Amino acid sequence: MSPIQSRATRVLLSTVSSDSHTWNLVFLQLLLEERGYEVSNLGPCVPDAEIIEEIRAQRPDAVVISSVNGHGHIDGRRLIRKLREDSDATLSAVPVMIGGKLGIQGADQPHLADELVAAGFDAVFTDGADPAEFGSELQRMTGHRPEIAGAAA
Repeated sequence: MSPIQSRATRVLLSTVSSDSHTWNLVFLQLLLEERGYEVSNLGPCVPDAEIIEEIRAQRPDAVVISSVNGHGHIDGRRLIRKLREDSDATLSAVPVMIGGKLGIQGADQPHLADELVAAGFDAVFTDGADPAEFGSELQRMTGHRPEIAGAAA
C-alpha cells in the first residue's frame, strides 16, 4: 500500500453464539472481499464476549452478524445490548448489521427487524433480502467505495 492510499475498510464477520453454520460466513466473506473489504471471519458459535473482545481488539469499521439457525433475533438482541451498553464509546458506536434467518417462522415475522433495530442494530436483513441492499447499506455505513478493478467492480 502506498503512503497516499488509505487502508481497506475492515469488517468483522461472525454468527451468533448458537449458530453453527459456516457456508453463510464463507459466502459473505467472499462477497465482501470481492468488493474490496478486509474481512476477519470469526466463524460459527462465537460467544458474545469473544465478539465484543474482537471488536475491541480489531476496531473494525463495521460488524456483520449472519444467522441461519432461526435464533438470530434472540442471540442478536442479547449481543447488541451488551455491545451498545459497553463503556467504550468507540466500541459501542461501531456500525453493526445482522441478517439471515432471524426467527424460526422465516418471513412470517416482519416485526423482528423492527425489534432488532430498536435494540441497537444499525441495519437488519431478513431471510430473502436483496444482497444488493446489504452491499449498499454497508457501503453507506462505512463510507467504503468498491474497488474499480477486477471482480470488485
